[in-house]
Amino acid sequence: MNSRIKQPITVLFILSCLSSMVICSAPVFADEEQPVLLQTESQTEVEVGVNPLTQLPETKQIDIVGPHPIHEEIYHKTIYSLSGHPKYPDDFQHLDYVNPNAPKGGVIKLAEIGSFDNLNRFASRGAPERNSGELYDSLFTNTEDDITSFYPLIATSITYSNQYRWAEVAINPNARFQDDKPITAHDVVFTFDKFMTEGVPQYRVYNKGVTVKAIDDYHVRVDIPESDREKLLSFVGSMRVIPKHFWQNHDFSEPLSTPPVGSGPYYISDYKMGQYVVYRRNPNYWARDLPINKGLDNFDEKRIDYYMDNSVSLEAFKAGEYDLRDEDQPKNWFTQYQGKYFDANHIIKQEKSVKTATDTKWLAFNLQKELFKDIKVRKAITLAFDFEWLNHAFYYDSYKRPYSFFENTIYAAKGKPTEQELKWLNPYKHIIPEAVFKNAYSIPKSDGKGFNRDNLLKAAELLKQAGWVIKDGKLINVKTQQPFEFELISYLGNDIKYAVPFQQNLARLGITMKITLLDSAQHLRRVRERDYDMVARDYYAVNYPNSSLSMFWGSEYLNSSWNASGLHNTAIDSIIAEIIKNVDNQEALVPLGRALDRILTQEYPMIPMWYNSKSYYAYWNKFGQPAIQPTYSIGIDSWWYDADKAANLPKNREH
Repeated sequence: MNSRIKQPITVLFILSCLSSMVICSAPVFADEEQPVLLQTESQTEVEVGVNPLTQLPETKQIDIVGPHPIHEEIYHKTIYSLSGHPKYPDDFQHLDYVNPNAPKGGVIKLAEIGSFDNLNRFASRGAPERNSGELYDSLFTNTEDDITSFYPLIATSITYSNQYRWAEVAINPNARFQDDKPITAHDVVFTFDKFMTEGVPQYRVYNKGVTVKAIDDYHVRVDIPESDREKLLSFVGSMRVIPKHFWQNHDFSEPLSTPPVGSGPYYISDYKMGQYVVYRRNPNYWARDLPINKGLDNFDEKRIDYYMDNSVSLEAFKAGEYDLRDEDQPKNWFTQYQGKYFDANHIIKQEKSVKTATDTKWLAFNLQKELFKDIKVRKAITLAFDFEWLNHAFYYDSYKRPYSFFENTIYAAKGKPTEQELKWLNPYKHIIPEAVFKNAYSIPKSDGKGFNRDNLLKAAELLKQAGWVIKDGKLINVKTQQPFEFELISYLGNDIKYAVPFQQNLARLGITMKITLLDSAQHLRRVRERDYDMVARDYYAVNYPNSSLSMFWGSEYLNSSWNASGLHNTAIDSIIAEIIKNVDNQEALVPLGRALDRILTQEYPMIPMWYNSKSYYAYWNKFGQPAIQPTYSIGIDSWWYDADKAANLPKNREH
């Protein structure tokens, strides 16, 4: 529902996915910010000023709690960046990609595939309504044209030091929850404690040793156990705040059958579990006139209908049941988006080339299964996936195949390792594949005719080397005499046209693959319990190597559902630790990222399927749009309802 972009670390907190309409990119690095104060033993104050964003006087004194080095440099900022410099200055009036005078009103109707049984995005069980996390504002926020910077929302400023062990945040006294109760530092502390005690396990693991304390009603202090610039600044910037007065009476880990109290621009006004939800714009939203929000959130209502099947959803869109659809199936795009409404320009089609980091699709092996522990087996099954034929037969040659976990960035491994990369790889020669030290990961292309003969021959040889032989047309393990059989699980309603041809290729090798489609609740439960052999998986865009990689690949997060394959080892952990230390040093980060990429890909933890070379979307012609489109999304939040355009639509599509 909300297309604002959060930093990768936000995944740890909100556990939500980026929209397929969002395009991500690697940032440009620059030197560290200049300090505003050089701390001495006796200095405990931050300079007083007026925040140009809110015109509220800042607190006259902020006590710097605890001992600090004599020469600790203190930074006091209203806007800050993880890398480079923020795009917008402190006194900016509105974002470049909005119309600050956009009219408010109208309805936008959207769609989701699947179902939901609760309104708590952070519940540890059940299938949450996917947009319910957006009910809560965060301390700071990103923009869709500056994804590495943080701009004030609930907070007005941040104070931290060059030791990156602590930060103090000022809360806007005007900030309110949707029931008009003030948002205070005590709510921030409560939020952190609630996530640490009742949130998902990976949040507790990642934030072990972190403390959050209220200095007074409108100042909060964060301390982390070790110096970590990105972790500290991302934690503060992306932290959503939940109301203590509501959630103190509810278990945060449990599903919620009624709408919670939020703090964002929209509240839930109507819903039917599993079928639809209506978000209503709050006319009294406290932050509506902040520069970061001017020209955004223009619709009075956002209605989201859930469809169990993607094909049904497409037909519903063409019939006018909802207004905007992003299409990830090229064949649909080229064959189904046509008819009288398209010819009359009642429905507008748009394409946007993908030139930046983007979500990619993979099939993840469950490496906890004995069947997949031999890398030769994983290579063989990967060779059986005939991307070239699938792309031509089903997808109009619109897909590209990912060969990196940093696809479309400078951090993707290329050629042979450089000396700088070998510095990080050589100490782990004894535990990482030999192929890591050769050319970067690639998979031999098939002839695209559907036979895939050469790759299947290579796969058969690898399986033979791994101890598997053909008996009566079935692949049998020499030692156990067990047949090679496994299950692939995916969402009910997802595109699985690839699955049957993949299944047939595996059958030629004597392998039996069962295909199981599950509803969203069943799928989520099995993924959380790691109850699968193979699972279809989106790998979300990584703009640059950062601490979120710990969650995807680190040993500490092995039980996290984010690490779908379960791949982990000392080499991966150690290189990620170095990445975290050097996240603001591009010279070091490039070889570190490429070294990690080599290990991850050459371990064959997942089969690369594809990503779209273009983003496709269509909408009913009832919206006004700003002249400038943001870099990293299509900017839905800046659109508005255009009554004149709507009047030209067929009568059933005016609203």
